[in-house]
Amino acid sequence: MKHTLAHVAIVVDDYDEAIAFYTQKLGFQLLEDTVLSSIKRWVVLSPKGSTGCSLLLAKAANEEQKSRVGNQTGGRVFLFLHTDNFWDDFTSMTEAGVEFVRLPVEEEWGTVAVFADLYGNLWDFIQPRG
Repeated sequence: MKHTLAHVAIVVDDYDEAIAFYTQKLGFQLLEDTVLSSIKRWVVLSPKGSTGCSLLLAKAANEEQKSRVGNQTGGRVFLFLHTDNFWDDFTSMTEAGVEFVRLPVEEEWGTVAVFADLYGNLWDFIQPRG
C-alpha cells in the first residue's frame, strides 16, 4: 500500500488575489483553476518544479471559515517551503514585496527565515544543509 499527501488546503478571502500572491511573489505555478459553482473553484498551485504536495486554495464560505483566514494555526508557522538557492530566492521574494517577519539565520540543519503570506499565515523558508 502506498499513500501520498496530495494537497494542503489554505483558507483564503479571494481566489484571484491569492493566485496573484503565490504566482507573482513566490513564483508558484498555477496547476488548475476549475469553476465548480458560482462561488466555488478548485484552485491548485505548487512551487515551480515541485513534484510533491501542492497547495489547494479554499475560499472561506462562512463566518467561521473567514475567522481562520490568516490564522489557521493560531500564530504558529503553518507551511514549510524548501529551496536549493536560499539567498537568490530570498532576494527575489523581498524585492517582490514578501514580508519576512524573521530574518535569515544559519542553523546546524540549514538556513531559515520566516515570511507571512498575504493573509498573515507564517511560512518557514528553508535551504536544508546537505
